[in-house]
Amino acid sequence: MPIIHAVNGIVEAYPVRPVAPHSPLVDAVEREGAQERRPPKDRAMLAAQQAYEEHTKQTRLARPALLARDLMTVPVVTLPSDSTLVEAWTVMTRRSFRHLPITSVHGALVGMVSERDLIRHAPELVTTGTTQSASRKLAEIMSSRVFSATPTTDIRDIARVMMEERVGALPILDQERRPIGIVSKQDLLRGLATHAPLELWT
Repeated sequence: MPIIHAVNGIVEAYPVRPVAPHSPLVDAVEREGAQERRPPKDRAMLAAQQAYEEHTKQTRLARPALLARDLMTVPVVTLPSDSTLVEAWTVMTRRSFRHLPITSVHGALVGMVSERDLIRHAPELVTTGTTQSASRKLAEIMSSRVFSATPTTDIRDIARVMMEERVGALPILDQERRPIGIVSKQDLLRGLATHAPLELWT
């Protein structure tokens, strides 16, 4: 399933680069040519190595992909767009969050707010916890350029988008574009530590 990119309500599919497979015919021709140039002893070792690699490849293909639903944090905490900056700051500090999905009155995702956004627009929140600017609405400062994914999105695609676009978290949406989970950098690290093998991350 693709990564979804939305800007001001306009939704597009984020391009996912396909992995170009090797041609079995070309691989076979290259292997045969290499074997003919090797001494018999080297050919036997090469054949054993190829058999091992083929077994490893089949084992890898049999493994299921790691998906967003395997790593996402649930339930996801959201705030409506008419909430204030101080309300968002209170939720983030109490729950140790760095990102909050922002929803419409119908519960659909309309934006994201990060801890950095709040500090940039109301720096006094860090010291006093409230300011005059903290009464502003989240709709005024939220980022409407939102990347999101579905529960069946390959986690490698999510990691690539987060790295390329420099985002710290991706909300996971249902068919009505309502947040049902979130994948953050911390979730990716936890998945890397707990979900073997590491080949899933290459």
